[in-house]
Amino acid sequence: MSQVLGKQQQQQQQQDEEEEEEEDELVGLADYVDGPDSSDADPESGAEEGVLDFSDPFSTEVKPRILLMGLRRSGKSSIQKVVFHKMSPNETLFLESTNKICREDVSNSSFVNFQIWDFPGQIDFFDPTFDYEMIFRGTGALIFVIDSQDDYMEALARLHLTVTRAYKVHPDINFEVFIHKVDGLSDDHKIETQRDIHQRANDDLADAGLEKIHLSFYLTSIYDHSIFEAFSKVVQKLIPQLPTLENLLNIFISNSGIEKAFLFDVVSKIYIATDSTPVDMQTYELCCDMIDVVIDISCIYGGFSPPQMLRKLRTINSSFTFTLSGSALSKPPRRWSRNPL
Repeated sequence: MSQVLGKQQQQQQQQDEEEEEEEDELVGLADYVDGPDSSDADPESGAEEGVLDFSDPFSTEVKPRILLMGLRRSGKSSIQKVVFHKMSPNETLFLESTNKICREDVSNSSFVNFQIWDFPGQIDFFDPTFDYEMIFRGTGALIFVIDSQDDYMEALARLHLTVTRAYKVHPDINFEVFIHKVDGLSDDHKIETQRDIHQRANDDLADAGLEKIHLSFYLTSIYDHSIFEAFSKVVQKLIPQLPTLENLLNIFISNSGIEKAFLFDVVSKIYIATDSTPVDMQTYELCCDMIDVVIDISCIYGGFSPPQMLRKLRTINSSFTFTLSGSALSKPPRRWSRNPL
């Protein structure tokens, strides 16, 4: 009888030790996390920064996850602030370096509904105490940002390590490489830099026997619309309804005589879908500028500040239609809808 009780006590003690180890591991992961408590977040805002909950994979609400990775000072946080918080590119010069993981929920519409995790460049993601498998397992896209104006050899080495580890955990991740800060380069230098990074990155994968991994490369800058177009293409890959939306836009332009059609998320200026004709950057930039004009006019006559207007757009999922004739804005039709996209 005493032997049975002794075995039960040993089993109970071993179980308690395992639970304590699991708690310590979660506490260690939480040390990387930054952001205010989710209870303090603005309930009207569709983009909320909150405490990173590592129990998310077990949540009933499943959102595609986009990871922003790269070396320190490569421009990750600036990209996030410009695209999703309407921060002026010049204001990003005063941003402090991110030193903890930040999660942001982006829920602007029925189609734009995902999470962005901003990773600081100085964190060793592959430390034995860091559960990188859990992070990569729930990821839809991994964006690796490379500073084109800096020596990118170290960045390429980190890119290779990150991609190979992520691919082993989740082979279906979309790997996107933003060759960033190209605004300071000449056109010839941009092309040469992209070619060099593309060649070196794929050669490293080939040497490791990982030719199956596909990397998509984009030239980006926060000082023009290239960052919005690049993010548009990343988000489109996460939308299962994309083929249907493109087909509907093709039918729309064929029956209306419109030259080009975009389906925009008004808040972020990401285009969720477009028709099958090639995208002309000038047309896209003009549409983005017109969205800004409509929002500015709404602020003036609606009595809202720009941040309040953006929160209102997120809350009611507003949509509007305008048409362009040549380079001029024609009179919009008298139909304003507040239906979801």
